[in-house]
Amino acid sequence: LFGLFFCFLCFVFSRFEGCINKMQGKRTASFQDLAAGKVSAPEARYHATATGHTTPQDAAVEVSEKDKIIHNIMTQYLPRDVDSILKQIVNHVEYTLARTKYNFDEQHAYQATAYSVRDRLIESWNDTQQYFTEKDVKRVYYLSMEFLMGRYLNNALLNLGIESQYQGALKKLGFDLDEVEHQERDPGLGNGGLGRLAACFMDSLATLNYPAWGYGIRYKYGMFEQRISKEGYQIEIPDYWLTAGNPWEIERLDVKYPVRFYGEIKHNGKHYEWQGGEVVTAIAYDSPIPGYDTYNTLNLRLWSATPASEFDLDSFSRGDYYSAVASKEAAEKISSVLYPNDATEAGKELRLKQQHFFVSATLQDVVRRFKKKDRPLTELHTKVAIQLNDTHPTIGIAELMRIFMDQEHMGWSAAWATTTKVFSYTNHTVLPEALERWSVDLVEKLLPRHMQIIYEINRRHLEEVVKKYPGDGDKLMRMSIIEEGFPKMVRMAVLAVVGSHHVNGVAAIHSGLVKTRLFPDFYKEQPNKFLNMTNGVTPRRWMQSANPALSEVISRWLETDEWVSNYELCRGLEQFVDSADMQREFREAKRTNKKRVAERIKKEFGVEVSTDAMFDIQVKRIHEYKRQLMNVLSIICRYNAIKRMTPAEKEECVPRVCIIGGKAAAGYVIAKHIIRLINGVSKVVNNDKDVGDLLKVFFMTNYNVTLAENIIPANDISQHISTAGMEASGTSNMKFVMNGGLIIGTMDGANIEIREEIGNDNMFIFGLLEEEIDRARNELKYGGYQHTDSRLQEAMKQIEANKYCGKDVSEPLLKNLQPYNDYYLVTRDFSSYMDAQARVDEEYKNQTSWVKKTITSVARMGKFSSDRTIREYGEQIWNLEATPFVPSSVAYKTV
Repeated sequence: LFGLFFCFLCFVFSRFEGCINKMQGKRTASFQDLAAGKVSAPEARYHATATGHTTPQDAAVEVSEKDKIIHNIMTQYLPRDVDSILKQIVNHVEYTLARTKYNFDEQHAYQATAYSVRDRLIESWNDTQQYFTEKDVKRVYYLSMEFLMGRYLNNALLNLGIESQYQGALKKLGFDLDEVEHQERDPGLGNGGLGRLAACFMDSLATLNYPAWGYGIRYKYGMFEQRISKEGYQIEIPDYWLTAGNPWEIERLDVKYPVRFYGEIKHNGKHYEWQGGEVVTAIAYDSPIPGYDTYNTLNLRLWSATPASEFDLDSFSRGDYYSAVASKEAAEKISSVLYPNDATEAGKELRLKQQHFFVSATLQDVVRRFKKKDRPLTELHTKVAIQLNDTHPTIGIAELMRIFMDQEHMGWSAAWATTTKVFSYTNHTVLPEALERWSVDLVEKLLPRHMQIIYEINRRHLEEVVKKYPGDGDKLMRMSIIEEGFPKMVRMAVLAVVGSHHVNGVAAIHSGLVKTRLFPDFYKEQPNKFLNMTNGVTPRRWMQSANPALSEVISRWLETDEWVSNYELCRGLEQFVDSADMQREFREAKRTNKKRVAERIKKEFGVEVSTDAMFDIQVKRIHEYKRQLMNVLSIICRYNAIKRMTPAEKEECVPRVCIIGGKAAAGYVIAKHIIRLINGVSKVVNNDKDVGDLLKVFFMTNYNVTLAENIIPANDISQHISTAGMEASGTSNMKFVMNGGLIIGTMDGANIEIREEIGNDNMFIFGLLEEEIDRARNELKYGGYQHTDSRLQEAMKQIEANKYCGKDVSEPLLKNLQPYNDYYLVTRDFSSYMDAQARVDEEYKNQTSWVKKTITSVARMGKFSSDRTIREYGEQIWNLEATPFVPSSVAYKTV
C-alpha cells in the first residue's frame, strides 16, 4: 500500500511539474517572473575579461583600474519596475531630446520611450555579440535588398516581456502606450513579400538563438508613399520615413568601408589591381533585433553611402559650387531610393551600383570579423554562411573572389572552392522579368574586375559541361552565365546557382518549378544541391502583436502562451472545436478586429460598415499575375446581381465589405490602371442606395506593415488568386489563416501546402492547375476556347461604356482581357472563381460551421511559422548551431 501511495504521489508531482514546465518552457528565471506578473531584481551582467574574452575559465590577467571601474558600473541590467522605467523615459526627454516638462508631446514621448527600450536592447545585444565571439561560433549572414521590419516599439516590448511595465510608466506620465506607438513611422526599407519575409526571418533567428546578422541598405527614402487622387489614380510621393529620425538605429562612424566603381584593371606581375574610378564610403547603421523569451539580440546592419571626399574646396574657391558637392550628391543617391526605376540606362546602372555597394561593404565586414582569429581564409566556410535572398546580392560571388585573389592573394582554385562553400541562394520567382540580367557592357563599365572574374567563372564552368556533353551546344547555351545575343547579358540567377552550395525555392510547387523550368540542366547534374524551404511568418508580430484579442483566446484555452514560440502547441485547440464557449470567444475576437478596421474606414472614407458583414480582403503588391483585376470584375458582377435582387432575395444575401490594397510600381502602367478601376467601382458601389450595406468596396492606400497588422486580423475571407505556377510562395496567405480567416485561392504557391495542412474542406479552391496553364494559354490565343460567362461579359461592357473609369484606363485593361492577350488567364478562370465565391457565401451563412473551420485552420498552421523555416535552413543549409545566451551560464546581468 505504501508503494502504491508513493507512486501516486510521484504521478501527481510529475503532472504538477509538467504543468509548470508547460507554462514556463525553458525560460530563464527573470522571464518566468515576468510571465507570472512579477518583476525580478536586476540580473548580473555578462562580464568580459580584459582580454576581450568572456569565459570565466580564462587565465587571470592584470586588470587596470579603469577596467575595474567600468566593470563595477556595468554589472547589472537596467531595472524593469515601473518607477525605474518612468525615470529612464524622463531622463531621455531631458538629456537626449533636450525637452522640458512644458514641451513634451506624444511624439517626444515615443522618442524617449524608444530610446529607453533601445538602452535595454543594447545591453543584451552587446553581451550576445561578445558571447558569440568568445564561443567562436559559426554565423549566418542574411543579405537582402529589403527588410520590411514594421514598427519596432511594440515588437520589442513584447519580445522583451515588459509591455505592461511600459504601459504603467507612460500612464503615470499621462500618455497611452497605444497612442505613443502610433507616432512611429514604418521604416521604408522594402516593398513586398521579400522584405516582410526577411523581417520574419530575423525575428526567428533571434528567437531560436542562432548567431546571425542581417545586411542591407539604409534607404533615405522608401519606395514611395502612395496617395490616391480625387479621380482615383495612384500618386507617388517621396517616402521620407526618417523625417523625425530613427531612435532604434546606432550610427557607426567607426565602421566604414571603401566601395569602388568604374576604373581600370592592372596587373603588377603578381596579382590584379583595380584602380581609379569612383570610390564611395559605406557607413554602418545598426539596429538591434531582440528574440522572444531569450536574451539573444541580433544585429541588422544597413549601409549608407557617403563620398570618400566630402567637399572639394578648390572648386568651391573658384566659384564652382555645384562641382564642390557633386561627389557628395553622386554618392548619396546610391542609398537614397529603394528600387530606382530601371526603364532607363541610368536607372539600371544605379540599381547595379546599389547591389554592389551593399554587398561589397558586407563582405569586407564579414572577412574583417573572420580575420580577428589567426586562421587561413580557406576555413571561412567553417565560421561563415552567406544567404543570398533572391538574385540582388549575387554580385557578391564575384566580389568575394576579388577580395580573395586581389587583396588576400589566394589562388583561383582555393578562392573558388571556399566561395562555393560559403554562399547559398534562395530563388523567389519564376517570372522571367524578375530573374535579373545585366548587360555585359554595363558590368564591364561599372565593375570591370568583376566582369573579368565572371568570364573566368563561366569559362571554367563550361569546360566541365563540355567534358560531359561534347558537341551539345544547346546545353552550353542554357547553362552559360553569359547569354549570347545583342547585347550580351550576364544572367545573375545562373551565377548564383553556379557559385552556391545550395539552391532553394520557397514552396513545394515553386521548388519543383525551380528544378524543372528554371534550372533543369543544373538539377540533373546536382540534384542534392536543390532544396525546398517553404516560407513562414513569425507568430510574434503577426499574431501576438497584431491580434492580441485572438492571442489571448488561444493562450486561455491552451493554458499557456508558449505557442508564441512553439506554434505546434496550437494543435491543442482542435479538441475544443465543438465547444460553444470557444466558438463564441473566437467570434468575439473577430468582431473586435473588424470593429477596429470599421473605425479606420469611417475615418478615412466617411462610410460606416457593419461588422456583421463578411470582410473580404486582398492586400498585396498590385501585379497582373496576382489578379486583382479578377477580384474587381467579380465585385462588379456582385454589384449587378444585387441590383437585380428582389427585397426577399436581398434578405438572404450575405453582406460583404471588400477591401483591396497594395502599391503598383511607378512604371507599371497596367497595375496603376487596375487601381484606378478599383477606385471607380468603389465610388459607384458605395454611393448606390439600392445596394446599401450589402456591398461596400474600399481601396486602402499606402499598404505597409502597420496597415497589414491592422487589416489582416479582421479578415473573414482573403483572396490569394494568382495564376497557377506564378506565385513563388506568398506569406500573406499564412498570416490571414493564422488570424482566423479562410482562403479563396488557386493551387499556387503555399496555398497548396496550406490546404494539405488545414484540409480541403477549409479552403475554397478554384481554377486551373499549373500543368494545365500552357495548354489553356494556347487555347485562348488560337481560338480553342471562348469565355461565355454572361456575368463577365456584362461587367466588361460596363467598363467599356466608361461606367467606372475613362477610356485611358478601360481600353488597355479590356485589351489585355482579349483571348489573344489574356496571359494571366483571368477570363479562363473566371467562372470557376465565381463558383467558389458562391460557395463562400453559402458557407458563411452557417456561422457555427464557419467558426469551426477557422478554429481548425488556426490550430493546424504550425508548419507555417518562420521558426520552422529557419530551423530547416540552420540544419540543412547553414550547418548552424543554436547558441543561447543564458545569464546563469556565466557572470551575466539581472533584469
